[in-house]
Amino acid sequence: MKFVLGSENQAKKRAVLRIVDCFLDNSTVTSTSVPSGVSAQPMSVEETRQGAINRSIAAAKDAIGIGLEGGVHMIGDTMYLCNWGALTTPEGKTFTAAGAQIPLPEELADEIRQGIELGDAVDAYFKKQNVRMSEGAMGMLTAQLVPRDALFEHIMQLLIGQLLYSKSPQS
Repeated sequence: MKFVLGSENQAKKRAVLRIVDCFLDNSTVTSTSVPSGVSAQPMSVEETRQGAINRSIAAAKDAIGIGLEGGVHMIGDTMYLCNWGALTTPEGKTFTAAGAQIPLPEELADEIRQGIELGDAVDAYFKKQNVRMSEGAMGMLTAQLVPRDALFEHIMQLLIGQLLYSKSPQS
């Protein structure tokens, strides 16, 4: 099978490569930058999910497209991280899955409410650069126990599992 990830983000690439290599023999993975079609900082579960879907559809030309999107959403007065993935076949069938969610520290949530993207706010908060390409906010906020690529690996397992199930005789 041929897969195309709709992003050049290194953490997302590592996640896709690991899961495809682990579960699908004779498969290839490439990546390309495609627009999410949503805000640079998705602010709801729905918007984050739609960004992943848009990326997977844009990447699914002659391959299976994959879209992975991070965002935030509110539950009551608390802002949470959320992450979504989508996988679209060349025939147009789309599968979606979400990952773990944790609350953001109020200082980070305040920055995002003021219009700063999560990645930039996290870089400033932790005094690092390009956290989104490595451990991500999730990794930083879980003391590296759940880095961004591991979070996206789990989402990829859910997506690939759905794809394989859809091709099985019982489905």
